[in-house]
Amino acid sequence: QCSVHKPPEQGPQWRRRPGAGGARFPSWSLTTQATDGVIRGDSGPGAAAEEEVRRLCQGFMAPPVSGPQELWRRRRDMRGRMELLIMETQAEVCRALAALDRGAAFAVNTWERKEGGGGISCVLQDGHIFEKAGVNVSVVFGNLSAEAVQQMKSRKTLKDKDGKLPFCAMGVSSVIHPKNPHVPTVHFNYRYFEIEEADGTKQWWFGGGTDLTPTYLNKEDAVHFHKTLKEACDKHDPKLYPKYKKWCDDYFYIKHRGERRGIGGIFFDDLDSPSKEEVFQFVQSCAKAIVPCYIPIVKKHCHDPFTPEEKLWQQLRRGRYVEFNLVYDRGTKFGLATPGSRIESILMSLPLTARWEYMHTPPENSREAEILEVLRNPKDWVH
Repeated sequence: QCSVHKPPEQGPQWRRRPGAGGARFPSWSLTTQATDGVIRGDSGPGAAAEEEVRRLCQGFMAPPVSGPQELWRRRRDMRGRMELLIMETQAEVCRALAALDRGAAFAVNTWERKEGGGGISCVLQDGHIFEKAGVNVSVVFGNLSAEAVQQMKSRKTLKDKDGKLPFCAMGVSSVIHPKNPHVPTVHFNYRYFEIEEADGTKQWWFGGGTDLTPTYLNKEDAVHFHKTLKEACDKHDPKLYPKYKKWCDDYFYIKHRGERRGIGGIFFDDLDSPSKEEVFQFVQSCAKAIVPCYIPIVKKHCHDPFTPEEKLWQQLRRGRYVEFNLVYDRGTKFGLATPGSRIESILMSLPLTARWEYMHTPPENSREAEILEVLRNPKDWVH
């Protein structure tokens, strides 16, 4: 199902979701103390709690995958709380992008996976500011394929039954490619996995991160981006940012090029300690840092003049983005190995346009050479 949704600049407006029997859902967000209470799992009992969840669901880009009643039933369960968080994050980011891009409309697709679950894909394409911006939510469950089981086993010791593992995976993921080469691309992903082993034991873990890929280096922007993420991490433990910053630099490494994809940010995976609640609170802080770490940079540069040569360099750098995503990215490989996955959502991260030139080398001491030096030798941006 697909609808076109233009988030409002002021006040509540309404949109109609196809196939929903004429039901309409308001397109503003309810990021309030009550909202946070629902996500924390400490909302009140009975009808009051159910109404809180319903009101929160009204602020999403589309009705949640699990439905308001199921989310209310699971409001104290991590699967329910995480779905609320990723839906709220999707809506918040889409509103911020649309407001910048002269109220541009997102194409909103709701999709179902016959093996279990589904998702909501929101894509803005050929806007005034953004060439392609996608924010995807998925909530899927069922049994992992043999290939996906092997990918999981490479990171965890898991006891499958006849090569199968019942699982639930949910997350919000986004890649935003602006038109202007002076505005960087941003990527974020926050996810939760739950797997049931053959003996009934459940294993769980969180993963995620936010990272920046500029075409040209702007040191002030790099400092702002990393400082904002560091502040989110420091609320929980000052040791987290340096650890996850290095992990990000190592993960987004294009081995065959000897370059990082961008100037990093934070990245973590298989996170299952100190406790489920503490990790969730950390993930929530990181998700809430997305808009403040990126949107001010877009506002600052979206109207900067640029030359055809600068646009060409942007296209060449996007070629590197494609190479990493198709060759190395763990999420892409997991999605392609999971039966019933929606390919359009998995490949949503790819730019609308990219370019490859044979043996292209930028001139010495140029701005193009400057960013290459940072990609080959990551910097500390906050000390």
